[in-house]
Amino acid sequence: MNECDNCMNLCTDEDNEVYCGVDMDEDEYRQVAMSRFKTCPYYRPGNEYDIVKKQI
Repeated sequence: MNECDNCMNLCTDEDNEVYCGVDMDEDEYRQVAMSRFKTCPYYRPGNEYDIVKKQI
């Protein structure tokens, strides 16, 4: 399991394809994909259930 598995930016499309929902340009995507960052700069821990808990 990597940090993407529990990131709030993780999205699923209508074909159940999983992808990162962060709007990155090509250079940023290349840097993240080539692991130039030790950790993803866009990582946000949690999921949609955490958001709902804060609204109650």
